[in-house]
Amino acid sequence: MRDFENYSLKEHNTFGIEAKCSRFLEFEDEQEAVDVASILRESKMPYIIIGGGSNLLLTKDFEGIVVRSGIKGHYFEEDNFYERMTCGSGEVWDDMVAMSLEAGYYGMENLSLIPGDVGASAVQNIGAYGVEAKDLILCVRMIEIPTGKTWMLGNEECEYGYRQSRFKQDWKNRFLITRVTYGLSKTFTPHLDYGNIRAELERKGIQEPTAQQLRETIIDIRNAKLPDPKVEGNAGSFFMNPVVTKARYEKLAAQYPDMPHYRVDSRHVKIPAGWMIDQCGWKGKSLGRAGVHDKQALVLVNRGGATGAEIVALSDAIRADVKAKFGIDIHPEVNIV
Repeated sequence: MRDFENYSLKEHNTFGIEAKCSRFLEFEDEQEAVDVASILRESKMPYIIIGGGSNLLLTKDFEGIVVRSGIKGHYFEEDNFYERMTCGSGEVWDDMVAMSLEAGYYGMENLSLIPGDVGASAVQNIGAYGVEAKDLILCVRMIEIPTGKTWMLGNEECEYGYRQSRFKQDWKNRFLITRVTYGLSKTFTPHLDYGNIRAELERKGIQEPTAQQLRETIIDIRNAKLPDPKVEGNAGSFFMNPVVTKARYEKLAAQYPDMPHYRVDSRHVKIPAGWMIDQCGWKGKSLGRAGVHDKQALVLVNRGGATGAEIVALSDAIRADVKAKFGIDIHPEVNIV
């Protein structure tokens, strides 16, 4: 187990913001997770659980304990019902996507290049290009911090929603996730009808993509519009796309005929927050040392030396403008500490 005091978190947040925590703990197997849970129970200090830091905005030093999983490893299993891939919660998500394809297990392709760790996929219900983690997750193995007990909970018990789960609500900071099991398939069924996937495939002259070609296309699309956090600090999509009633959307569409949208169900529609931010004139603009990416308005960036407070101030200004123009509240997807 890694155990450090007065620890810098700069390398643990993709915004590249300098902040420290009083203590940093990283467990590398399930027994160490049990030990960490015991430390957290006995300590009077507050604590937070992080992953790769790609969904984290630090606004100040954290006077408490920061916990991270370092559990590695993955394996495949098959039975009469599922073809499964189980991964350690500390594995890099995109590495596991690549491994699944290499082994001939499909389903993760559209989630290629999403930053972060496996454990975060179960917490955040990560999603992209028409696929969400909840579509794949079968069960989550974890240690309950208040009791030290081991739990194995199924998909339905996690109550997944759009970028939501019980891990972000009533289970927040209650469990240390150790492994996540995904239900995949040895039959490749491409999901192409979201965003500009088909257009990009056509540009490449591909009509019936292989799983690897689809993965490479998703990576190309993401690289074209998302900045490298090593060059310009960011946390990917900063805001969640709002879901509104169909009636609300139709009223807005009458005013903005070119407004893009995605049907959620018969009564709800998702509107891209990035489009609304762009319509408010924020794309490429800055507020102090914090800015909006010039290729994707959904992404807030650290122009160099920005503090977490400056990122929050930019976020608040954008939210106010979107609310004033469209009457819609947009909410941060990142965890602000």
